[in-house]
Amino acid sequence: MDKISIQDVFLKFYPEYLDEYSPSARQAKTAFHIINCKTGAYGSNISVCDSCGHVEFHHNSCRDRSCPMCQELPKEKWVDAQREDLLDTAYYHIVFTTPHELNPVFYCNQREMYGLLFRSAAETLLELAADEKYLGAVPGFISILHTWGSAMEYHPHLHLLSIGGGLAEERCWCEKKDGFFLPTEVVSSLFRGKFLAGLRELMEENGLIFEGEAAKYRNRYEFQELLDVCYKKTGSHS
Repeated sequence: MDKISIQDVFLKFYPEYLDEYSPSARQAKTAFHIINCKTGAYGSNISVCDSCGHVEFHHNSCRDRSCPMCQELPKEKWVDAQREDLLDTAYYHIVFTTPHELNPVFYCNQREMYGLLFRSAAETLLELAADEKYLGAVPGFISILHTWGSAMEYHPHLHLLSIGGGLAEERCWCEKKDGFFLPTEVVSSLFRGKFLAGLRELMEENGLIFEGEAAKYRNRYEFQELLDVCYKKTGSHS
């Protein structure tokens, strides 16, 4: 085949996948949509040329938000619409990561740990950006959680998109033109401190559950060793 589509992959491998795994209702629905997209399962339209009588059939798409075969055009329209709202300034992509040693703790306490990840990253950016030697203003930013890595393994991390400027006192615009306004090492160090301090606080308040691979961290000495390992690692990059 010259060009293999996502639909081709599902048609060939999804039945075998079901022999071993049980997808959620939402996942199964999406798979069904992709398999049947533009096959006629959702109806068809017929076009007839008034001059020569040529007939063409156009099968309807599934319109599932996760289907790459029929959502490409809506996606591009959405992107174009967002460009109209962009500020005339630089934008920076920052990734806040956590050591893989914390994965078992994350998995057992997803609500608490994801919340801690969001708070620590936001507080880090806002605190450093407020410093006059870096920016002296409040930047705008959005954060998106990813729970998998490039190899599709469990790896919680945060993608943050920040503008290269912000509002200072009396709502004055403040901007730096010489690249990202925060030193990576400083961001990493502050984020690591905030996140691990928050993790310790959750532990002391009995706000964490330890099951499976994380069961050993019920022992406070094991938990302290985990913190010691994490303190030696970096926590973000841009």
